[in-house]
Amino acid sequence: MFLYNIGIKLYYFAIWLASFFNAKASLWISGRKKQRFASFNGSIWFHFASLGEFEQGRPILEAMRERHPGKKIVVTFFSPSGYEIRKNTPLADAVYYLPLDTAKNARHFIDTIAPEIAVFTKYEYWYHYFSELHKKGVSLYIISGIFRPKQVFFKWYGGINRKILTFVSHFFLQDEQSRQLLHTLGLTNTTVSGDTRFDRVWANAQQPKQVPGIAQFKNLQKVFIAGSTWPEDEKLLATLPALYPDWKFIFAPHEINEEKINNLINLFPANSVVRYSKWAGNSKFKIQNSKDQTDNSLRVLIIDNIGMLSSLYAYGDIAHIGGGFGVGIHNTLEAAAFGLPVIFGPNYLKFNEARELITLKAGFCISNEAQLKGITDSLITDEAFYSTTSKKIRDYVQEHTGATQLIMKHISPLIP
Repeated sequence: MFLYNIGIKLYYFAIWLASFFNAKASLWISGRKKQRFASFNGSIWFHFASLGEFEQGRPILEAMRERHPGKKIVVTFFSPSGYEIRKNTPLADAVYYLPLDTAKNARHFIDTIAPEIAVFTKYEYWYHYFSELHKKGVSLYIISGIFRPKQVFFKWYGGINRKILTFVSHFFLQDEQSRQLLHTLGLTNTTVSGDTRFDRVWANAQQPKQVPGIAQFKNLQKVFIAGSTWPEDEKLLATLPALYPDWKFIFAPHEINEEKINNLINLFPANSVVRYSKWAGNSKFKIQNSKDQTDNSLRVLIIDNIGMLSSLYAYGDIAHIGGGFGVGIHNTLEAAAFGLPVIFGPNYLKFNEARELITLKAGFCISNEAQLKGITDSLITDEAFYSTTSKKIRDYVQEHTGATQLIMKHISPLIP
């Protein structure tokens, strides 16, 4: 316990140092300093690490709001990338940064919001918060949980981490392997419910939001969407517009600071690329929705905002999902729900859906420019192959929906 507490303080110190030259770290520190918590006489507490986990857990959040409209809902985030974008969500009565995991912070926060249940999505296991909930008899649920043998819980030195797991009332897991791993620790309070992301992306695909200016840019042409890209992805993908002159290309980079956006823009001829903020707000770029009425020189659109990507896939035909040349790929399911074949880099093994899509031949791993060109050629030139792939990937998403209903059937009756 002593080492855990020291580790938490060292983590805070590292972020504090980084805050002097890193905007995200600065938000992490300043956001926690200025917040004041509202007192509730009973609430439902949802915690999300970041924006991706919010979208993953959103079906449960929406279902809870609908079925228990009289309950106050508190949402917390660990990361600024979640808090800053969803701090005004109508699904919650209060949205906060999660205070640092100390015994004092946990007692104060939980005493203030008085949760009747707590729901954590996928991961983030905090000793003091979990322990305090357990002491107060508050049910704690993990939804869309996933475990792998290499995680610290299953190492000889992971005693404190295994202790954290004992405070969880029930685990709703993505797969059978996770259930078996928890059983090796003597934890049998488990249900394999699947991943709530499938419910979220499927619902999004059934009622897609229109994005201003995108239909005009698409202009009845085929569109290749590069989502959540990093520089390593972008250098490869920048070769495609010259190879496929009948296609349009939309890039939605993972990071949108000015330096990253400008570096991406500079990969393309100046007369072929435009930023979304200029495209959507400048009448001189507006074109008619007809091929014979447009100057088709603008072929690359750079999205310079956050939160639009899941709706952009509705306009696409093929998607490349970024991150596979770095720490790991981002969300493939948002594109898959619209029937877009997905391409990604080699670092995908931690993601069940990516492995399953490759097995189905509906997702494709590439490691270099030649492989990227090969699979893109096949999808573009072979209509039968494209059609079959598109149907397989859409069917895959639909077949994996249903986690929300199963979880709510268990949790909802237990709410006072």
